Amino acid sequence: MPHSTRRHFLKLAAAASFAASHARSLWGSPPVRVQAWVTSNDRKLQEIELEGWRPIPKSAVAGIRIDASKRFQEILGFGGAFTDASCYLFSQLAAEKRQALLGELYGQNGLRLSVGRTCIGSSDYSRFAYSFDESPDPDPELQRFTIDHDRECILPVLRETQKLNPDLYLFSCPWSPPSWMKANDSLLGGSMRKKYLATYAQYFVKFLQAYSKEGVKIRAVTVQNEVDTDQDGRMPAALWGQEYEIEFVKKYLGPALEQASLDTRIWILDHNYNLWGRVLDELSDPDFSKYVEGVAWHAYAGTPDAMTRVHDAYPAKNTYWTEGGPIYNSPDYATDWAKWSHMFAGILHNWAQCVVAWNLLLDEAGRPNIGPAFCGGVVTVNSQTQEITRSGQYWAFAHYSKFVQRGARVIASDSTLDGVDHVAFENPDGTHVLVITNQGGEQKVMCQLEKQVLDLTLDPGSITSLHW
Repeated sequence: MPHSTRRHFLKLAAAASFAASHARSLWGSPPVRVQAWVTSNDRKLQEIELEGWRPIPKSAVAGIRIDASKRFQEILGFGGAFTDASCYLFSQLAAEKRQALLGELYGQNGLRLSVGRTCIGSSDYSRFAYSFDESPDPDPELQRFTIDHDRECILPVLRETQKLNPDLYLFSCPWSPPSWMKANDSLLGGSMRKKYLATYAQYFVKFLQAYSKEGVKIRAVTVQNEVDTDQDGRMPAALWGQEYEIEFVKKYLGPALEQASLDTRIWILDHNYNLWGRVLDELSDPDFSKYVEGVAWHAYAGTPDAMTRVHDAYPAKNTYWTEGGPIYNSPDYATDWAKWSHMFAGILHNWAQCVVAWNLLLDEAGRPNIGPAFCGGVVTVNSQTQEITRSGQYWAFAHYSKFVQRGARVIASDSTLDGVDHVAFENPDGTHVLVITNQGGEQKVMCQLEKQVLDLTLDPGSITSLHW
């Protein structure tokens, strides 16, 4: 990272503290100062000067209006996936460089990411396919269960990240049950054998207990990553029919977690928006629904308003966005921050409590990878030079995760502008954040908060974060 960019990053923690100490109530006089940062073609999270709030002129029409009286979901946080591939690459870095990069992502002077996804066994982004009880013969008593594989790279990286951010919220997802539990006797593709549902619930329990003994608490699990595809047998995956997911949760996984006195949350689906109808059907079963805390979503098919459809039908169930990342060989890998921020805005306007990227770290060819996808990391490490490249998604995250605190609420905002996205938040400490994304050319914008307005100019293809 250039020295000037690092200097801006180091200033942000102090700047945010200043803003918090000088913020006043939305309903009283305007804040003393509004701080703002912009990312555009020639600026990366660069602080800019604004004149601050002023009384609204007569007959003025604001382009963005904020209404803090209307509050929506609570924010859990932002983060990425600690895949086997990512953790292996972290472990290959020199200790000082690894700590610096993890600090840049999860530390208080970095992006301040606070959520992480882990894999229960291998995913497509692993060095090889594995489970925690892999053998040619069935092991219904799970006597061969072990997490030794994760002790090499994954658990050390998770513990190091926890030291940087003790509030790290981890959730975990399987890509495949052990091969002997599946109809095709393989980790690749296939589907679950019903006769092993009870055993598989105990597999989850053993995983959670083993991680806890290693000092890593997993706070939520999903039944299966992407329940509705076996990826044509090209990678660790498993089909889970709707009736199988219902039976597994209500008869086996939910009761097993209760009996083991585990407070781990259960999230369902972990797949695309277009499966919202499946979610509605599943949650209509009260014996299933009572064990389900939330729904995990991906964006590879469908539209984000699917999350609102489910929320409106079952408002007590929380919403989590759990996977999405860049393409490593895309020509705009390092510059598509406005595209990602536009996506984040759609996610956050549809009740999601977190936004979690796919792999945190991959190499310049999107590896290690045993599957068919062409994903890139939030950051890339060159396998020859160890040079770090930051994706457009990285810069999009910075505009949210550095300023939006855990427990913040999304508050209402609307706009008359074309090509401009906006999300507003109220933090637990009383400060406020407005993130504005401009995918078009330069625009002058007036923002309104009650009887006060703020003027700013949006760079072409930019993200601007305001904090007051």
